[in-house]
Amino acid sequence: GRLKEGVTLAQANAEMAAVADRIAKANPRSNQGWSARVESLKNDWLSDNFKLTLWLFLGASGFVLLIACVNIANLLLAKGMTRQKEIAVRTAIGATRRDIFVQFLTESLILAILGGALGVGLGYALMSGIMAAMPFNTLPGEAVVRLSVPVLLATLAATTLAGLLFGCAPAWYSSRVNPADSLKEGGRSGSGRIHNRLRQLLVIGEFALALTLLGGAGLAIHSFWNMTHVDLGLATDHVLTFVLSRSNAMNWKPEQNAAFFQQIIRNIESVPGVQSASAGTDFPLRGPGFMLPFAISGQPDAADSAHRPTAGFSMATPGYLRTFGVRLVKGRTLTDTDNASTLHVAMVNEQFVRHFMNGKDPIGQVLNVAQIDPNSPKAGPPSPWVVVGVFHDVSGWMYDRKIDEIVVPFEQVPWGGALVGVRTAGDPDAMRKSISKAVHAIDPTLPLSNVATLDQIHDERLVGDRFTLLLYVGFAVLALVLATVGIYGVMAFSVGQRTHEIGVRMARGAGRDHVLLMVLQESALLACVGSVLGLGGAYLVGRAMHSMLFGTGTFDMTAFSAVSALLLLAALFASYIPARRAASIEPMRALRSE
Repeated sequence: GRLKEGVTLAQANAEMAAVADRIAKANPRSNQGWSARVESLKNDWLSDNFKLTLWLFLGASGFVLLIACVNIANLLLAKGMTRQKEIAVRTAIGATRRDIFVQFLTESLILAILGGALGVGLGYALMSGIMAAMPFNTLPGEAVVRLSVPVLLATLAATTLAGLLFGCAPAWYSSRVNPADSLKEGGRSGSGRIHNRLRQLLVIGEFALALTLLGGAGLAIHSFWNMTHVDLGLATDHVLTFVLSRSNAMNWKPEQNAAFFQQIIRNIESVPGVQSASAGTDFPLRGPGFMLPFAISGQPDAADSAHRPTAGFSMATPGYLRTFGVRLVKGRTLTDTDNASTLHVAMVNEQFVRHFMNGKDPIGQVLNVAQIDPNSPKAGPPSPWVVVGVFHDVSGWMYDRKIDEIVVPFEQVPWGGALVGVRTAGDPDAMRKSISKAVHAIDPTLPLSNVATLDQIHDERLVGDRFTLLLYVGFAVLALVLATVGIYGVMAFSVGQRTHEIGVRMARGAGRDHVLLMVLQESALLACVGSVLGLGGAYLVGRAMHSMLFGTGTFDMTAFSAVSALLLLAALFASYIPARRAASIEPMRALRSE
């Protein structure tokens, strides 16, 4: 809502508290103890990890921009070398160093502005593609993604500033050319060596930036690999799941709800091809049905339920473990004899035993768990449950955090709606119609909602991580391509500048293999130095990504070694063509070239 003019948050909160109090008095069973709060609408709908992801993508964009700028600076330096005589002539006829500097800086600025303008169009197309590929519900409904005027102006300003900064070094170098040396036939000034050093330093910096991005992508890939190979504690294949929610369930007695779902499960299990079925308030990969406070008989108990430990509390029909392929570790599973008239029993998972049983045998222990009422959102006084079985830990909705679980018979706490899992002998998708018919034979008006296989649910959990991974890899591939192009340009120009030297080496007996190896060694050295420097940046990126990683540290040698090797191979690949060109130089032609 929008506050009226002159109304403060404190006034609105006081009014809402009064409204909530009137509702609680009118509906004490459902609203007693509940209130309302008014707060400002702000950017609090994005998780911390999502905000961090956006900052990392912004940083990756900056790194790609820097790598591109280094490439441009190298190209401008190379271009300046080829225009030494032109600059010398301009200087001889009266051009000042300032004039030469301004000319080269203007050329780089024009390139930057034209590139920025082209990038706006490409950015719009890329944004449309990313939004189309983005998984549903990745962004909240409040977020409006578009190319805004401030963003466009900031982008153009960044490219213009990049053109100024990275055009200064080539412009400065070109303005310092000695016209007398350049006009001499075959003259080579000592500044060429400084020029080569500068280009090599730029390439080293380019590879350091590229390894930083590749290191982040390597960590994301390793983390995603760990997610896809984590032990879920269950078998996701051949399981169809859906939700059954009865609109008039509030009008039915608990025993009627229990009998209804018991009949539903029997009908489903009678379908040819169905191996087992189970209904409950939860199934694996969906998270717990409830989180309730509990106490264990014989152990110290907090007087206030708010300070008691909590565990996931779910109800399930017999066949729960078999349907989802969960292993029974100790004791027994739930059976048809566990009903409303028998002893209240429960199963717990291994993590529950580790956390709360203090090394004691869990079988026979009594758990006092807060009662739940389908007609009330508040938990009631505790009731006792005897532990009869322990099952293997099952992954919930979080890969890196399993929860303590308590599972009790559905018939002992019947619910008006249920999540149903069906294990089939064949393709579960092919059995949707026959299973639906079995349900509708009991109640033709009952819809099957959220129908999906357990494999599909598992895949859905990875959609967001997969999309983030693709973006990381996209930035890393772009950085790798730019770095490869950069070292190719440097080595190709270096070979062209060293034609005379290579000719002398070959005239004195150096073989083609020697020349080929010499050029490859130079590029490999640049890549190795850049990679070593880039490891520091990759470590910092790993620290920033720490909360988003699963099963890998901030300095993952497996990932960093792999991306370093990839970067080295890219450098060797990029320098192979210039190296072959150098090895094919004819000595006499090279000696005549200057």
